[in-house]
Amino acid sequence: MRPTEHGFVGPLAGELEEYIRFKASMGRHGATRVRVLRSFDRHCLEHGAVRLERGVVERWIAHRIDANPGGCRSWFSYIGDFGRWMRLAHDPDAYVLSDQWKAGSPRPTPYLLTDREAALFLRAAGTLESPSPWAWQSRAFFMLMACCGLRTREVRRLAVGHVDHKARSIDVVDSKAGRSRRLPVGDEVAAELLECDQRSRERFGDDRPAFFVTSTGNPVSPGMPGVVFRRVWTRAGLEWPQAGKRPRPYDFRHRFAFANIERWTRDGVDVMSMLPYLAAYMGHAGIDSTLYYVHASPDFMDGYADLVADAERVVPETEEP
Repeated sequence: MRPTEHGFVGPLAGELEEYIRFKASMGRHGATRVRVLRSFDRHCLEHGAVRLERGVVERWIAHRIDANPGGCRSWFSYIGDFGRWMRLAHDPDAYVLSDQWKAGSPRPTPYLLTDREAALFLRAAGTLESPSPWAWQSRAFFMLMACCGLRTREVRRLAVGHVDHKARSIDVVDSKAGRSRRLPVGDEVAAELLECDQRSRERFGDDRPAFFVTSTGNPVSPGMPGVVFRRVWTRAGLEWPQAGKRPRPYDFRHRFAFANIERWTRDGVDVMSMLPYLAAYMGHAGIDSTLYYVHASPDFMDGYADLVADAERVVPETEEP
């Protein structure tokens, strides 16, 4: 068999190629996904696997783990997402990776930001007093997390050239697992980014190394957003928890996911048909990562069981959120 466009040669090459094209149609062009699935494709070829069955998948996973016992296992999500797609597109009995294979340290339970806390925080971020660029870039920085669901490091690494003020979009380049995506932004976020950019250009010129910078014009360090977050939280007059879960910048990303899912549920929209688009917008490898945000929200747990039961029923053709 001749290799497909993405180099698949095994018995499931056609399905793998179709899946990669489906992900590309959603703006997901990550090279890591292709590389991982090529490994699975070779495994299928070596073992003559013509269906996506449990034994085939788990033998491949066990082999990869044995080869690199302490390595990152984020690639689990690729084979799991492929299994869900296979159930919908070709084989209702295709194997979807069991949760027992998902390893690593448990994710921290997020602090559930209320609407009031988020509103007061973003308002205070726009009035932060500081001799550094955080005086004018705090609100834009945290709005990208609150309104667009970006990861903290994605905002830190945002380049000046990756913000298109005219098109009102941003490019998140080479993020988690090497994935990139282009995101439209709303009017309020676009206006905040434009003002931030203009003020930073006045201070540092047109050649600063990142969109958000320090007082010396250098990229923001990993620990700085947390420091600024605490300062803004205090300025907003919000009480800092003395025990239990404490708020972090990353909790804005959780709130973004939960707010969209809650809104669709309230409006009677089929949540499962929208999850692939929310996953793509947030830079997730598959909807299993997106469902985590639902699972971590106690207020949404009543509906979570139904979502998980329906997780195989992902409809690829739908309107984007």
